[in-house]
Amino acid sequence: MTQASYAVFETSSGVKIHRLPIQAFPKFWAYAYLVSANGHNILIDTGSGSEISHENLLNGLQQAGLQPADLTHILLTHAHIDHYGGLVKLKSLTNAQIGCHELDVQIVAHHDARLALISRRLASFLTESGLASDEIDSLLGIYRFTKALYRSVPVDFTYEAQGMQVGALKMIHLPGHCPGHVAMRVDDVVLCGDMVVEGVTPHLAPESINPYGGVEHYLTSLARLQEWAEGARLFLNGHNDAFTNLAERIEATRQNLIRRMSRALRALAEPLTIAEVCRAVYGEMSGYNQLLVIEKTGAYIEYLYERGMIEVTNFEEVEQGSPARYRRLQEISDDEILPKEKRYVFI
Repeated sequence: MTQASYAVFETSSGVKIHRLPIQAFPKFWAYAYLVSANGHNILIDTGSGSEISHENLLNGLQQAGLQPADLTHILLTHAHIDHYGGLVKLKSLTNAQIGCHELDVQIVAHHDARLALISRRLASFLTESGLASDEIDSLLGIYRFTKALYRSVPVDFTYEAQGMQVGALKMIHLPGHCPGHVAMRVDDVVLCGDMVVEGVTPHLAPESINPYGGVEHYLTSLARLQEWAEGARLFLNGHNDAFTNLAERIEATRQNLIRRMSRALRALAEPLTIAEVCRAVYGEMSGYNQLLVIEKTGAYIEYLYERGMIEVTNFEEVEQGSPARYRRLQEISDDEILPKEKRYVFI
């Protein structure tokens, strides 16, 4: 998305949802949303916290007829920096209650400690992926730089403790893209965060870096979202235009995952490290994009290995500290890569 736009949507009962465009990073746009219902003014997500992001957020609130002091709640769909980073600058302007899912509290409220833990796990993963030491140092520096935009902000309440409902907003926990990711629903409108992103799969990382991440959790969450959102008319997400065809979007996402993992499996006709698989799937990358695709590839390899589609060929070398080399066990058709969609009943 090269440019975003302000818009107002209305639910079946007349609740207005304001979409606030925010340039989270250069050439990278995100959306925050404002829901006013039952005497509550609820801001959903906050942008990245950069100067332009904060300015865009304040302009969006003003366009909706509110100031930060008018907010009663600030809710996060998930704790990725382009969605929660704006809390730092916003906190001093409002007395709004801040909420997130339990699994994202450490990221939001105890940021430095969480950053230290995740940095160590990430360093271990990058080493195990087979990247050269200079590449590892570069990617760790990029990771720490982007996270340095944020300082810890206290959380006032968590979603599970609130029965997964705040005012008119009902929620469902959907881990995978982020441990504490949730979708929210008002009447026939669903705010789905980053669960389905147009044209690509949302970012995934292996569970060795972040528990409740990875392909398996994400696939389960897609199925749960589709079941939970039955009857919804409109879907609002964190980066793209509103859409109505959730089932089609989910199927397109599944097919994209299949294409990526099928490409990985074709490359694994011979033993390869995660870094080598990454180059086979995505080509040569650098900078932040390299960090994103090596984590995605790690999530694919984790999924394929745990489901018995690939094996480690050099376990004796792995015991001595060498990166694992993986190889597919047999020819696998695209239809066999992902499980059939699950059905859930919510009571």
